[in-house]
Amino acid sequence: MNTQLQRALENLYKRRTFGIKPGLDRMNDLLKRMGNPQNQFAAVHVAGTNGKGSVCAMVDSILRAAGLSCGLYTSPHLIRLNERIQAYGECISDDELMELIGFVDPHAEASAKEHGEVTFFEYVTAVAFEHFRRKRVRLVALETGMGGRLDATNVVTPYVSVITGIGIEHTAYLGKTLEAIAGEKAGIIKPGRPVVCGEMPEEAFRVVERTAAERRASLIKASEMVSVNRVSQSLDGQQVGISSEDTAYGGTLLPLLGKHQLGNCAMAVAAVEVLAGHMGLDLPPTAVRAGLKAVKWPARLQVLEKSPVVILDGAHNPEAAEILAGALKELVRKKKIGLILGMLRDKDYRAFIKTIARMAKKCWTVTVDNERTVDRSELAAVAGESGLDASESDLQAALRESREWALADDGVVCIAGSLYLAGEVLALVERSSGNAVRRDKGE
Repeated sequence: MNTQLQRALENLYKRRTFGIKPGLDRMNDLLKRMGNPQNQFAAVHVAGTNGKGSVCAMVDSILRAAGLSCGLYTSPHLIRLNERIQAYGECISDDELMELIGFVDPHAEASAKEHGEVTFFEYVTAVAFEHFRRKRVRLVALETGMGGRLDATNVVTPYVSVITGIGIEHTAYLGKTLEAIAGEKAGIIKPGRPVVCGEMPEEAFRVVERTAAERRASLIKASEMVSVNRVSQSLDGQQVGISSEDTAYGGTLLPLLGKHQLGNCAMAVAAVEVLAGHMGLDLPPTAVRAGLKAVKWPARLQVLEKSPVVILDGAHNPEAAEILAGALKELVRKKKIGLILGMLRDKDYRAFIKTIARMAKKCWTVTVDNERTVDRSELAAVAGESGLDASESDLQAALRESREWALADDGVVCIAGSLYLAGEVLALVERSSGNAVRRDKGE
């Protein structure tokens, strides 16, 4: 990375100090000054508590397999900010990123005089939209950052909206009840545009259903439109059979592990079917199968090593802990599980640990390289209260010691608690393989 880009990124990350400022006035003003790049592509807009990134990755991979020009916008990144913005399956390059920062900067400064400072997430979203315009991307799988109604991505009018599921999260911004949070997520539903939804609590679904009715948006339950059945599962992925109301897709390999990915797969297939019908796109079954087989989404039950088995997962809230615990039970059967845990203070880490502790015996707690981290000593105390044999460690030592423990006891290592921790682990893996890597700290 050249020095000029490094300085530009340092300045960009300083925008985190502006905090989270829900609202669309600032974003709309910035994009207007840029020439409204968000109007130059069609979007599949995805919100939800868990699974939205996986759904976006599958949608993007399927559409590209069908020969369509597609972009992908997700957050947070794991190692480099470039990961958030992809066109045609390629991350934005350093040169492109540098050029776009130079383009957005004066518009952000001008907008700040009237609407206040542009936040980190707003700025990066604006960069992504301009990148998609310049790359002549036709379709974008677009993940919300937080919530939906007031999220910076909610300036698009999507061809299809997707709400993956709803749980308690970000209560300071989204509300303290499922109904309140559902109302924020349902804010991405646009008049007359269909919405696909996953499984969610009844009280949350009623809010989504009511919002869709008010906006005359057709509501599709993915599980009623698409059936995804697991044939088998190994550490290499899941062999699945897929069919919908109109199409028998047959079998394919889904590299993403865990029963929850079957539901995410159903949402992705439902979304692309609805999109294809709405836009008149050719979407052959071969493209759906090939797209799913090729999908990559790191740090989601990612198998880093098979001897011993080391699994990396970004689960960081109680709902995700339940999903992770269920997936581990299926994958490793009765083997002992050792955890490496690092978490952020704005997550419900006590509930997370209480849930995941049911599956594990041993635990190494680490401090995440983020200002919001929970100190490893506090995590160790909470883990101990939940019945785990917990010890504090730094990350490299925890990886070494847990691997030795797993080899000695025929155990399995699971690293979880934060996507930021996952990024640190992946950066270490890349460095140990001899690849040069820089890791950006990001929101």
